[in-house]
Amino acid sequence: MINRVHLESQWRREALRTNLWLVPILEVLFAAALFFVTWWLDRAAYRGSLTLPPWVISGTADAARQILAAIAAALITVVGVVFSIMIVTLTLASTQFGPRMLRVFIRDRTTQLTLGTFVGTFVYAMLALISIGPASHGDFVPHLSITVCMVLVLADLAVLIYFIHHIAVSIQLPQVIAGIAAELSQAIEAGAGEPEWAGSVTRGPSADELNARLDAAGAPVPAPASGYLQFVRHRSLVRIAQELDAVIRLDHRPGHFLVQGHQLATVWPAEAAPALARSFARAHLTGPSRTLAQDMAFAVDQLVEIAIRALSTAVNDTFTALTCVDWLGEGLCRIAVQWQPNPVHRDDDGRIRVIAQPVSYERLVERSFEKIRQAASGMPAVLIRQLDALAEIMHATVAAEQRPVLLDQAEMIDRLNTDSVTEPADREAVHRHYLMVLAVHDELG
Repeated sequence: MINRVHLESQWRREALRTNLWLVPILEVLFAAALFFVTWWLDRAAYRGSLTLPPWVISGTADAARQILAAIAAALITVVGVVFSIMIVTLTLASTQFGPRMLRVFIRDRTTQLTLGTFVGTFVYAMLALISIGPASHGDFVPHLSITVCMVLVLADLAVLIYFIHHIAVSIQLPQVIAGIAAELSQAIEAGAGEPEWAGSVTRGPSADELNARLDAAGAPVPAPASGYLQFVRHRSLVRIAQELDAVIRLDHRPGHFLVQGHQLATVWPAEAAPALARSFARAHLTGPSRTLAQDMAFAVDQLVEIAIRALSTAVNDTFTALTCVDWLGEGLCRIAVQWQPNPVHRDDDGRIRVIAQPVSYERLVERSFEKIRQAASGMPAVLIRQLDALAEIMHATVAAEQRPVLLDQAEMIDRLNTDSVTEPADREAVHRHYLMVLAVHDELG
């Protein structure tokens, strides 16, 4: 059963992860809490009620101030260097991979943890520095806090070395592509399994009957705000529809762009539209960009974007495009076996209350192949790899109705091969792979 609570928590985690402030703030708070613990122990040692171990650094107040001031200055300098590296990485990602790839780097945990580690240590050093001062028994020097600060500095050096290594690895295209493919796999698994409502009894009209009523006598529900539809709380919509004794049909799915005041959904009976319009805002989320929580096509589009950029005359990187085709084929094999979108959502009595518009398997196949095929005109290597991917996907299909769209894509590739590939040997090679797709289709019946 699809876990809607899991999907919503996944969306919230994604929203919290795709920023550069949350992890650093948490690390700063942890650093402040750690300082107050070590400061309390230092005060206890200063009063004589606690003896610090011999490995704790000792020294005068002036020496402590110089050490902490030097550490704080060095840390804030390194923070600037880390920010500079990050900005260069984001610029490179935007230029080479496309602007939609920026979220992949912004949500990177290593970058966030590195920033947080250095900022947290800087805050710890500043708190230790300002705690030094005169007291009843002479100058108070937080010896334990200074020792802990030195340990944190050593940890920061290790983090910096790992960060440089991580950035060098993460900007490599195969790594980026594999990361996006992993996100696609997670989105597929989130949509796998049985339909959401698993009751033994279904009541009320069928989805076809309700669609006919919505077409004939339904009323439009306008979008309350412009932006990309990011998440739909289907269970909340079911409860709202049950309270109104109505049926809601969503005319858009996550990933679509909404225009304020334009139709977002249709409701039947029509008199429920005003009440639904007032309640709809709490059942869906919009934003300036697409997310993966309920928008599997977004991961497909990211891989396609990298591929068509690689095939452009400005880049001319055929091997990157081939890598994207490989991962798209792997994702579509998973979709053919695992993915079961749920177009209807029922209440506890088994009545259909919400009719959704999930992206179809056919549409995902088309999005995965069409733009790359169009960009690969006259490129036998890419056409052959697409045909090989189609053969693999066809092997993975579990139903005969999944295969015609694959066959259509193979036929279009073969026609493009005839029209755009000038070398007869290359043309014949592409055609042989097309015949392999036909052979797989005939074998499966």
